[in-house]
Amino acid sequence: MSKAQRLSEKWFRFALWIIAVVFAGFLIGLGGTLVKNLPLVEQYLTFEDFIDRPAAEQARQAIEQQRRLAQEARDALEQAQLKLEIARQDSLTARDSLNAWLASRRATQQAAGDTELLRRTADLERLRIGERSARAAVEAEQQRLLDAQQTEGRAEQRLQELEKQARERLQDELQRQELKVFLYRLALTLPFLVVAGWLFARQRKSPWWPFVWGFIFFALFVFFVELVPYLPSYGGYVRHAVGILITVLVGRQAIVALNRYLERQRQAEARPDAERRQELSYDTALARLAKKVCPGCERAVELDNAQIDYCPHCGICLFDHCGQCQQRKSAFARFCHACGAPAARP
Repeated sequence: MSKAQRLSEKWFRFALWIIAVVFAGFLIGLGGTLVKNLPLVEQYLTFEDFIDRPAAEQARQAIEQQRRLAQEARDALEQAQLKLEIARQDSLTARDSLNAWLASRRATQQAAGDTELLRRTADLERLRIGERSARAAVEAEQQRLLDAQQTEGRAEQRLQELEKQARERLQDELQRQELKVFLYRLALTLPFLVVAGWLFARQRKSPWWPFVWGFIFFALFVFFVELVPYLPSYGGYVRHAVGILITVLVGRQAIVALNRYLERQRQAEARPDAERRQELSYDTALARLAKKVCPGCERAVELDNAQIDYCPHCGICLFDHCGQCQQRKSAFARFCHACGAPAARP
């Protein structure tokens, strides 16, 4: 705030800035609610909306069926392996018994044992045949389990291909939907930004400036907070392109404004001192002096140095003397700070 403003005027301006911020807050709340509900104009999509449902259902049923068959094969395989182990143990026991009987027969030299030998040999062969049958049953169940697992794997691969295609189609549709929602947001926020720019250029110093600045704050918030985060990426091309465009436009405007400012300053510094001081407003001059810069050229000046009465950069008069008491004072002051006499107007 300028030091030239009255205390009450400062508080009034502070209260008006609070009004501007509050007004912007309510506008932001209303706009945020509206912008937040914009995605509701599009339906919620999942990859199930794009998958070949008959083929996917067929693949899922095949997977479920083969899983049941595989489980049945595992159960049957466990039973067959148990039977094979029993048959193997019976065959091993019979073989050991036959070897022990043959050893006893050779030791006693008994010749009347051919019938018993034939019977034991036949029993052992029968057990071997049972063992081979049990092994064949195990191999058959293993084959059935392998067939079920392979069929299930092919069905899962087919289902994964269908889901991959559906996700790709879903991604394309979501990008299209995202772009539509972004365009809805842009169509809503861009007019606000345009109006805010016009208000900043034409109405920011009007008597209704608190509402003007409140709307400007609202438009900037909606554009940069509510819109920019939803800017579609598409690999970064859109975001980077928009960033480049905005940077070029803002940079060009800044360069043009700087050149115009420097040209105005050169023209102002070429005019007579009295004419230049008349063009400077009282508040502007005091505000610049408070920052310890020249009111005319805005360059830094040692205002505390009592030997400096003129700006060493542009030559404008900074300090003069009161016509009544001859006290040194600011050339932009309306009254002498020592005697209160009105300053002589150039």
